[in-house]
Amino acid sequence: METREMRYFVAVAEELHFGRAAQRLAMAQPPLSRAIQQLERRLGVVLLHRTTRAIALTEAGSVLLREARAALDAVEAAERRTRRAVAGQPGMVLATKAGASSDLLSKLLHAYAAEPGAVAVEVMLCGPGQPEDLLRTGQADVALLHRPYDTTAGFDSEDLHTEQQVVVLPAGHPLANRANVSLAEVKALTDLPLPRWPGRDGSYPDGPGPQVRDHTQLLQLIALGLACAVVPESLRTQLRDGHAAVPVPDAPAVTTVIAWPPHSRSKAVAQLVRTATRC
Repeated sequence: METREMRYFVAVAEELHFGRAAQRLAMAQPPLSRAIQQLERRLGVVLLHRTTRAIALTEAGSVLLREARAALDAVEAAERRTRRAVAGQPGMVLATKAGASSDLLSKLLHAYAAEPGAVAVEVMLCGPGQPEDLLRTGQADVALLHRPYDTTAGFDSEDLHTEQQVVVLPAGHPLANRANVSLAEVKALTDLPLPRWPGRDGSYPDGPGPQVRDHTQLLQLIALGLACAVVPESLRTQLRDGHAAVPVPDAPAVTTVIAWPPHSRSKAVAQLVRTATRC
């Protein structure tokens, strides 16, 4: 398959509408339809169920969508890394979620800067899910990810730190003085709904909780009594007088991971990873 064909198919598979996909690709609809039909004939499979009212992915189509996205990400990453190499940029880009693992990040950058031959590190502070995407598309050389919220599939990685989670509440809430609470109790708080974070496509899931973009906004909403949140225990350092943190023993533990592309041959990335494992 050509990358052009994969881009065509991904657009149709994501839009589930030939007209919208053609508009997104800035092309006419008939040649797009013909390209998908030709792709199906060459692969010998049906990728889309078509009716007069709707389009749906077949099982084969779902597989191709997943594989095509990964392939296009790899192509985009190769292009970006090649341009950076030609531009002679000696530094590296580290992506991490804004507000997460702040102490660990500070220790890592300080320790790495003291290493012989250390290069400049550009830190990209991102929203939820974005560090993983930036690493896959080559916009970042290395990333701090957090399992189970992020996935390390397709990356090389080293575990750095595992911690339990706490629920952050307004300081005056009845649960604020408890020794611990269960995850079920947190989810049952109708007066303090859990926040809604944007997905990878930028849209928010349905639900009663407020839409949030970053931890600063989240903490302000909690202080105002409009939300609560289950977060890694290390975020206690960012809390103010208007907040209370209570352990949630049955919430999944969060592991901070340093991850990088498996094909990376960067000495700087290797040195940063070695430094991270010692922090």
